[in-house]
Amino acid sequence: MATQLGLDLPARAALGRDDFMVAPSNALALAMIDAWETWPLHKMVLSGPDGSGKTHLTHVWAAASGARIIAARDLTPETVEDGTTGPIAIEDVPEIADDITAQTALFHLHNLLHAAGLPLLMTGTQDPSLWHMSLPDLQSRIDAAGHAALDAPDDNLLAAVLAKLFNDRQVTPRPDVIPYLVTHMERSFDAAGRIVTMLDKASLARKKPVTRALAAELLDIDGGDGG
Repeated sequence: MATQLGLDLPARAALGRDDFMVAPSNALALAMIDAWETWPLHKMVLSGPDGSGKTHLTHVWAAASGARIIAARDLTPETVEDGTTGPIAIEDVPEIADDITAQTALFHLHNLLHAAGLPLLMTGTQDPSLWHMSLPDLQSRIDAAGHAALDAPDDNLLAAVLAKLFNDRQVTPRPDVIPYLVTHMERSFDAAGRIVTMLDKASLARKKPVTRALAAELLDIDGGDGG
């Protein structure tokens, strides 16, 4: 009998302040974002591994401050011309470490925002001292910013995120699924979202509940350690 494919309904990311789950791995970073009006020199760097919550916190800050969010790789001279209209968040700054045009735009944007007393948030995966901008003056300004680091989620936070993602999709996994996932999956929010999506689709296609066996099968496909 042919396998019935489930409806691929898009899942909308919830990026509001109330949707952010607080844990020891992110509490300090959240506190710094909440206190954005007191940032020294009106600038802050938010760092952490992929899937640690940087994008979520950036959107939380943008909602609170009215900031625009710009990907570093999209920086242009035109960005600089509009730089003094309000706060700005620049995401994934290390991606322009070898792009002198984008770095120059960020350098001038930084100076304009500083002169206007407007805040600037910059994000990246590593400690900012390791961003290695090829424009030394830009790196020195990054180094002078405040810094809040996000760590990979701990077990309790990862379990809570998985439970919320399943609930968002109106999926009720068997009780042993989430504990199994927590101990076997890549430790990131991105991986959690990817795995829950895969489990939901597979469950719909096979017309079977989300079980530990299904989770183990899909973790092998997704690159889990299978240990």
